[in-house]
Amino acid sequence: MTATGEERVAARYGRSADARADRGLKVVGAVLGAGLLAVVGWSGYHYVAGQQVSGELIKFKVVSDAAVEVHLEVRKDADTPGVCTLRAQAEDGSEVGWKDLRFDRRESRIDEVGTVRTTRRATAVELIGCKAAGASRPSR
Repeated sequence: MTATGEERVAARYGRSADARADRGLKVVGAVLGAGLLAVVGWSGYHYVAGQQVSGELIKFKVVSDAAVEVHLEVRKDADTPGVCTLRAQAEDGSEVGWKDLRFDRRESRIDEVGTVRTTRRATAVELIGCKAAGASRPSR
């Protein structure tokens, strides 16, 4: 077999500067990609690990012009008491009710139905966040 012109040139003079630059860019890209993946993984782990109490608003039902019934699912450490903050809103977006629901039971998963009293008819309920009972602000 005969070698092509490029193969003979590469055998005689080595790889071109473009090939060396391409290899260098691949190495730099791989290092930067691995570093970015490590930072994202580290920050994600610390965000999730730092939350002792989390909640999810399953559903809500407007029962009257002065009350809304909410169904929450809360996950927490069994030994940690928790508080979830709810806000009811009217159709125009104004706040018409606010309630902190406390969870003292020694369970890690709690389904709770509660009532938020409102000053007028609510059309939406928002879970502001949940926190450990002694924490300073809710975590989203």
